Amino acid sequence: MTKIKPWLPLIGIGVFAVLLLVVAPAVLSMHWINNLGKYCCWAIAAVGIGLAWGRGGMLVLGQGVFFGLGAYAMAMHLTLESAGPDSLPVFMILYDPSAPLPAFWEPFRSDLFTLLAILVLPVIAAGILGYALFKRRIKGAYFAILSQALAVALAVLISSTIRETGGDTGLSDFTYFFGFVLNDDANKVMVFMIAAALLIVCLLAVWQLNRSRFGELLIATRDAEERVRFLGYDPANIKLVAYVVAAVMASIAGAMFVPIVGIITPAEIGASASILMIAGVALGGRASLFGPALGAMAIGWGQSSLGSSWPSGWIYILGLVFILVTLFLPMGLSSLVGKAKNALWRPRAAPAAPVEPAAAAPVLDEVKK
Repeated sequence: MTKIKPWLPLIGIGVFAVLLLVVAPAVLSMHWINNLGKYCCWAIAAVGIGLAWGRGGMLVLGQGVFFGLGAYAMAMHLTLESAGPDSLPVFMILYDPSAPLPAFWEPFRSDLFTLLAILVLPVIAAGILGYALFKRRIKGAYFAILSQALAVALAVLISSTIRETGGDTGLSDFTYFFGFVLNDDANKVMVFMIAAALLIVCLLAVWQLNRSRFGELLIATRDAEERVRFLGYDPANIKLVAYVVAAVMASIAGAMFVPIVGIITPAEIGASASILMIAGVALGGRASLFGPALGAMAIGWGQSSLGSSWPSGWIYILGLVFILVTLFLPMGLSSLVGKAKNALWRPRAAPAAPVEPAAAAPVLDEVKK
């Protein structure tokens, strides 16, 4: 039984893959396929947060930055693809038809450049930011506040650059996805399948990292950073790798979010969006493999269902859930599985062996007077 346990998560990933890639497209309507694709995007970002926060102890409140990098890189490519070659996006024509296309937009006409930007930009941004913070041993609340401040700054920057990025209205009205017509239901299913497959790949990557020596060092850094440094390892480098991996996953999530939802605005990458990601990870269980993904999908379902029908009350429900989980289930709902397993598989204590009475002391037949 001990030899099978390390492979149980891999079996779970296989079952999860079958449910997403085989069962879901066969039984769900197109409306729920699109919604599930959106949940998968949030789950991809949550898996990276689980690695950085659950395993590394870094409360990353600014994942909206990397989500936005991937989202806007993809949105700029799809906008140019929809506009056609040598044409300006519609929102730029409305502001100034004679203005040239901004220089930083031009490379995104290329499919290859766009894909590389989605992967490389978060590596550069997270590498510079993480190196600057971790080398100075900034952690805890200070790290969380700084990361969230960057998400706010990026959202404000995009909102203020209306002619270059669309401002608060964002980028939308995408017609093509790398040559495929987005209005076709078959292509919508294809985009969903890509997002679901990327979620499975991210789960496999984190599973492999968790069981590797790096995963052990990451946990050791979280629990006893000074001891790790005493053993000759640099905790800053270990944290930096986890932070960069989480950033890449958030960027991939943002890139797939754009063709599925059909719009990207600063509201999707600001502080509230980053906190929503953290709330899903906390709900599912930050230290587990599946907890962050399932928690993010649950929060996404709540936002789509309750948020649309009861927008004023959904925020209170989300806050209440977050408070209750923090107080009573600090390790998330996934900790209930471990508690139930311990309760069911707890070995019964062996009955105590009967204690034989001690031998009586010899009694003198005669007492000498």
